[in-house]
Amino acid sequence: MIKVGVAGIAGRMGSRIAQLVCEAPDMVLEGGWERPEHEAVGNPVRRFVPGFDGDILVAPGIEDVITAVDVVVDFTAPEASLHHAEVCKRHGKPVVVGTTGFSKEQCETLIQYASDIPIILAPNMSVGVNVLFKLVEFTAKLLGDDFDVEIVEAHHRYKKDAPSGTAIKLGQVIAAALGRDFDKVAVYERRGFTGERTRQEIGMQTLRGGDIVGEHTILFAGLGERIEITHRAHSRDTFARGAIRAVRWIVDRDAGLYDMHDVLGLK
Repeated sequence: MIKVGVAGIAGRMGSRIAQLVCEAPDMVLEGGWERPEHEAVGNPVRRFVPGFDGDILVAPGIEDVITAVDVVVDFTAPEASLHHAEVCKRHGKPVVVGTTGFSKEQCETLIQYASDIPIILAPNMSVGVNVLFKLVEFTAKLLGDDFDVEIVEAHHRYKKDAPSGTAIKLGQVIAAALGRDFDKVAVYERRGFTGERTRQEIGMQTLRGGDIVGEHTILFAGLGERIEITHRAHSRDTFARGAIRAVRWIVDRDAGLYDMHDVLGLK
């Protein structure tokens, strides 16, 4: 049995991932934690995870759980995820990271940690979204510079980072396919007299509202025609189930930085 520890276990994603761990025949939920000041700390995990009948309590940090688990799953926030990954490195435990909003420096730190432990870092663990990455790469290569590229993403009102990690990854994939430097061609806002759109830029538009789980549309606009590719997530289960697949895949892997394309065999 794979012993799993879940960060942010009382949150929307953490609790759902923990529930799926409980339902998996080859896994056991061994622990979960929240930040020390969180109101869930010290309460039974079963209060937040339907189907869990154990007696463990929500811990005030990863340090209280790490020695008992085989794999850590983390969908929290960049600073917390870096701390969790550092603790995993010290204890030689693999970690599955679905957190978004990392800075370049933070990503470099995770790369350093991955020299010691296996880390899966994916802005979106949905199987469909990872197929989407392949589709837009293929489409961009076929269409080339004759089509303008715009990416529109929409998420719920509670999401803290923008654009979404998935939207940024889509932009990076398309830029690489077109031989562009994403950091130089990404345009995040248009307002006022902007002049004509350049041929190289990749537009990134962000919408926030309500309880939208996640929507991403990539628009390839040419003269006289356009292609739109859209992925819509209807529930967080798409991400949570991807995380479960990642947990199974990462056990006993060599140290290194991996993503969902590795997990799904898309490379």
